[in-house]
Order: sequence, then structure tokens, then C-alpha cells
Amino acid sequence: MPWLKKLVGAIVILGGVGAVAGWVGSAPVRLDRETLAKLGPGDAARGKRIFYAGGCTSCHAKPGSQGDARLQLVGGLELKTPFGTFVPPNISQDAKDGIGAWSVEDLANAMLKGVSPSGRHFYPAFPYASYARMNPADIGDLYAFLKTLPAVAGKAPANSLGFPFNIRRGIGLWKLLYLSDQPVVPFPAGTPDPVMAGRYLVEGPGHCGECHTFFFVPPAR
Repeated sequence: MPWLKKLVGAIVILGGVGAVAGWVGSAPVRLDRETLAKLGPGDAARGKRIFYAGGCTSCHAKPGSQGDARLQLVGGLELKTPFGTFVPPNISQDAKDGIGAWSVEDLANAMLKGVSPSGRHFYPAFPYASYARMNPADIGDLYAFLKTLPAVAGKAPANSLGFPFNIRRGIGLWKLLYLSDQPVVPFPAGTPDPVMAGRYLVEGPGHCGECHTFFFVPPAR
């Protein structure tokens, strides 16, 4: 049946075109030069405020650590989700196991675009969907503060994810749908500065909505 062969051929061609489009559309996208230029020289004192506003120790401190030991950002906390278990990595200044070898541009691409220095997508368990709304200068300040923290050796365990969530390239399609640098709650012109500053902290570095918005998990069948 010639028509059947034509139909199968058309399906194969359309499938191939769709696969290529999906592969191209899901590619990691880095920051442009204009945004990177806004990172600035960085100020560690201001970066300390951003560090604590973002609650970095909540995920990246060694589980169970107290006091100054919480600034040893070795990671290792297990975040159990319906998609699998995510483990925050070592973000100390160790050049091998942490991010000590990262440039400020690397940190900015990670936080604003969810892209690693090697060009891979980060999982949004790292809340860059909120950090995407941050001012680049605040990233520069945070980088300067992180440089004052200790280097601690030791890699955190890898994530434990099942198929298809273990395919990072698919995160690029998720980003096309959901990653945005626009505010969540709009305010009219003339809104008082303290309100706008509060929105920035809540929607950006504080990433409050990552834990405190409603998330529905369908019941198991």
C-alpha cells in the first residue's frame, strides 16, 4: 500500500524534525555580555547580606553542623522529592570538590541561567528559577563574600533520579516554559521602595516561593 509507506515516511520525517528542534531548543543558554558587565567588582560586606538572605547554609552546610561550622559548605543534605533525591553539592572554596575554581561569570550563569561551567543544565532543585530575578551586581557581591569562606574537601553524593528525570537535557525544555526574570507579583508605578525591596528579597535571593507555594503531588495509584 503506497499510501501507508508515505504515511510512515512522513511520520519518520516529522519525528526527526521534532527531535532536532527539541535538541536545539533545549540547549543551555548562557548570559550575554551586557548582563555579565553588570556583575561589578563585588563587595564582600554586601555579599554577606545576600548570602544570609538566600539561606545558602540551609542546603549547603554539612547536615547537623552548628555555629561557624555551618560556613563549611560541603553539601550532602538529601532533598527527597517525587522526582527522586537531590543532594546539594559542595560549594566551598575547594578548587577540586567545591567551586573555588569558578569565576564570577560561572557563578552568575549558574544562578541566573541554571548552567554549569561545563555547559550542563542544573536541576531546579537549585532554586535558580528564583535567582533569575536577582540583580547581577548582587551576584558579584555574593561571589566576593563566598571567596572569604573556607575551602573544604569532599564531594557530596550524586543525585539519585530515575528515568526520565536523570536526562538533564530535558531541563532545557522546562526552562523555555518556566524560567523567567520577570517579577511574580506586579506592582504599579509609585509603589513605596520598601515594598519593592521586599518583593525582590522574597522573589529573588530569598526564593520563599520555592518551599512555601502550593505544590500538588497526585496520590499514588
